[in-house]
Amino acid sequence: MRFRVVDGLEGRVLDLRRLRLLRELAHRGTLAAVASALSYSPSTVSQQLSQLEAETGTVLLEHVGRRVRLTPQAQILVACTDRILAELERAQADIAAASAAAAGVVRVAAFQTAALALVPPAITTLGRGHPRLRVHLTQAEPETAIPALLARDFDLVIVEEYPDSPQPPAAGIDVAPLCVDPIRLAHPRTVRTPQNQAAVAALAGHPWVLEPAGTAARAWAVAVCRKAGFEPDVRYESSDLLLHVRLVESGHAAAFLPDLTWRGRRPTVATRPLPKPQSHRRISTAVRQGHADHPAIRSLRQALTSALPT
Repeated sequence: MRFRVVDGLEGRVLDLRRLRLLRELAHRGTLAAVASALSYSPSTVSQQLSQLEAETGTVLLEHVGRRVRLTPQAQILVACTDRILAELERAQADIAAASAAAAGVVRVAAFQTAALALVPPAITTLGRGHPRLRVHLTQAEPETAIPALLARDFDLVIVEEYPDSPQPPAAGIDVAPLCVDPIRLAHPRTVRTPQNQAAVAALAGHPWVLEPAGTAARAWAVAVCRKAGFEPDVRYESSDLLLHVRLVESGHAAAFLPDLTWRGRRPTVATRPLPKPQSHRRISTAVRQGHADHPAIRSLRQALTSALPT
């Protein structure tokens, strides 16, 4: 697809495929990353962007060491390309809405507990109502999944938000609340703690398993411990909450576990409530704004809602 940019009395025709390469570079950071994501060679990406510079008659990339940086003119083109692609997605959604049933492939990214507790029953629901809709699932944390959503690697991302660390939605993202998931203190049954909100402080000297540093979950957990008056002794780090459960079951650590970990099953470890307002996380679905009304997205969001534990 090409579109015309008017420059005085002379118009230049720009290739949308090359504009998308420039946009990919803005989101992915390196020519190698763009080439890998789109199954091109780095030299092909470089050649296409050079041709885009010739089409626009301006410098779009500046070399900084071994990397390249987008010029202000390139940033203008990227913003314009974002608007064009969003309009194309809206058009695709309108066309798809004319069909009686959702169909095609929808690419989903979800963090572990959502992937385990919500996505499988949602797929079952979709299989009954929309057999021509195929779900591709990737387990990914929100920190990496949202940029990938903007880069169009995914169509829907399940995200989480912790108390005291609200995350404003990124530009161009449509966020729909899914549920509030309670989080509880978890510790080995052999360890005695008060059956109230003072239980966190009672575990000040116990080893802990937490999610990796740099994640929202880790920042929230450390804040809960500090409010209870201590710095947690973090001996184990993992984004795998099933490992957290195992370490608590075997007596090696205390942890914070959301209720979705059990999905209606009886906990296998001792649990205690957390002080409000730190006692829950909010779970939402995020899609690109131009995609929100697509029948496949609407059907998937409805199926995820129906998968929530009662």
